[in-house]
Parts: sequence; structure tokens; C-alpha cells
Amino acid sequence: MQNLERYLEGRVAIITGGFSGIGLSIGEALTLRGAAVALGGRTVRDNAADAFRSKGASVFCGHLDVRDISSVQQFVNSVRSTLGPIDILVNSAGIGISQAVCGHPEDAWNDVIDTNLSGPFRMTRACLPGMIERQWGRIIHIGSTAARTAVADHPAYCASKSGLLGLSRAVSLEGAPHGVTSVVLSPTWVETEMLRTSFHHHATAKGSTTEQEIDELVASSPQQRLVQPEEIAAMAAFLCRDEARGITMEDIQINAGALW
Repeated sequence: MQNLERYLEGRVAIITGGFSGIGLSIGEALTLRGAAVALGGRTVRDNAADAFRSKGASVFCGHLDVRDISSVQQFVNSVRSTLGPIDILVNSAGIGISQAVCGHPEDAWNDVIDTNLSGPFRMTRACLPGMIERQWGRIIHIGSTAARTAVADHPAYCASKSGLLGLSRAVSLEGAPHGVTSVVLSPTWVETEMLRTSFHHHATAKGSTTEQEIDELVASSPQQRLVQPEEIAAMAAFLCRDEARGITMEDIQINAGALW
């Protein structure tokens, strides 16, 4: 492991969508700083846990569907019994669909909203009371620049991320007297599996290649690059410091200078 200050020793963190992309990177960052981490997702990847444990980290992995109230409660209870009280919640699970409002299927709309907005609500509702009781907590939601600027043909995704800002701000006020913060991290496009999947669909529709679509995106970025998951993770880890207790109710843009 890297020789980093382990200021999260004794803390327990839950990360939804924790087996890939941004969620996995945040899990790595928090374990490097001493936290015990619970990774949850619809598809459990045991190799992620093995990689963490090989570095001496305390890790719990389990199936978690944030759309399902019983799944949420079962996962949270399992984490408490295995690792202890929950101090940090990272709501990273998210999905998107490319579809204009015209002709948008009702079930697809509901699935995106349920995963990206109602899911974080369920997770927060399950974890917040314990944080308030212990007078310390960090809740970090992974949002998107799409909440402010919008993305064509992604109305459900944009609506869910905009709603997440409102949820986070309400949570920050509820937690403020009790040492609990709530912050949204809103990245532009990040180099993850989700990005490649999205741009593969774009490429198929346009008759181009995934690489061509990604190259076009990079060329339009002021920094001429894609943001990396490790950059989001580093900010999340900083927000878990005691010195970051005054940072709450914020929507922190990690946009590399882009407006989208």
C-alpha cells in the first residue's frame, strides 16, 4: 500500500456501485487511508475483495440493489454486523439510458430515477440515523455536470442527478447540528466502463467507432483529456477528513474546464 496518512482508522464506509469505475476507486482510496470498506452492487465481483484484502484492508462485499428496500436493509445490517457502525456512505451506483423524451419508455425512466435518486435516498435513510447518534458522518453522492448543463437525449439521467442535488442539500441541513456532512461530487465524463458503453451506443447509431467518439470528446475538452476515477476518489477521501467538516451542501464540479 502507499504510505498515506491513515486518518480513517476505525471508520466504516459503504460504497454503492462499488465493484467498478468511480465506486471501486473510492473504495481503494478510503482503504488506503485506513477505513474498513463495504462494497455493494447488483453484480458482486469477488476479485475486487481479494485485491483489497491482499493489501491488508478490511472489506465486506455483498449483493445490493438500491431499488429494493429489503436489499438495502439486508446489506446495511450485514455491514454493521461484520464491520461495525457505518460512518461514511458513498452513493456511487448509477445508470443511464440514451433516449429522447419523445417515445421514452415508462419503465426505463422509472429504472433510472429509482437507481440514481431513490436509491441514494434509501441508502441515506438507512445510514443517517446512526451517524446522527454518533455525532459524525460523511455522505458523498456521485452526481454529474449533467445536473446543471443537461445532455441531449438523457432526460432521465439529467433529472435524477438534478434531484440528487436537492436530496443532498436537505440531508446536509438535517445532519449539520450532528457533525454529518452531505456533498455531491459532479464529474464530467470519467474514463470508466460506463463511458465506453455509452459511447459504443453513440458510435453504433452514427456508424462510427467507440474510439472515434471518445477521441472527439477528448478533443472538445479544454484539458484535452478524460477525467480519471482516481481524481474523484482523491476528492472523496479529502471530504472524509475531520478538517472537511465545514464542507457540506456543496455541488463540487470536477469538470476539467468543460461545460458539460
